[in-house]
Amino acid sequence: MQINIKDIVTVTMILFAVIDIIGSIPVVIEIRRRAGSIHPEKATLISLFIMLLFLFLGENILKLIGLDISSFAIAGAFILFFISLEMILGIKLYRNEIPETVSVVPIAFPLIAGAGTMTTILTLRSEYEVIEIVIGIIFNLVVVYLCLKNLRFLEKLLGPTGIGVVQKVFGFILLAIAVKLFRSNAGF
Repeated sequence: MQINIKDIVTVTMILFAVIDIIGSIPVVIEIRRRAGSIHPEKATLISLFIMLLFLFLGENILKLIGLDISSFAIAGAFILFFISLEMILGIKLYRNEIPETVSVVPIAFPLIAGAGTMTTILTLRSEYEVIEIVIGIIFNLVVVYLCLKNLRFLEKLLGPTGIGVVQKVFGFILLAIAVKLFRSNAGF
């Protein structure tokens, strides 16, 4: 097994595009506002656990419980759909959120380690060495952690108007991603 730096960079960039933590910042800010706080360490570690578990056992776990990637992706699409509606319409569908749970759902899953990320990890496994994928995951989760840890700074940087605008724009983008995930996995 030989580690190829170019492959690590490629894997890292592919995962960065799929995870899209920068695009998720308005979503995470809104979730933190409703919950009061989030736990960046917990969200990052749980995301790491989910991604590594899926890298090594993903297909087998889904087969064991009788699921396929498409069903998994559609479930993630529904969660993203409802979050996007909240962002766009300014309504609350999820109630009684506490920091301990929002760090897991919806931040760790499906925003960071969602169906798209898991499907991508399975695809990458067929083309790249496992160690290269692990390194790519770790690089991405360092960026995720830094974004989550500095959320208040990012919120201050954007300001209330900037957050409102970005929230609506990314709400539409998140809605489009949810529809695409649903459509591509439901066979439409």
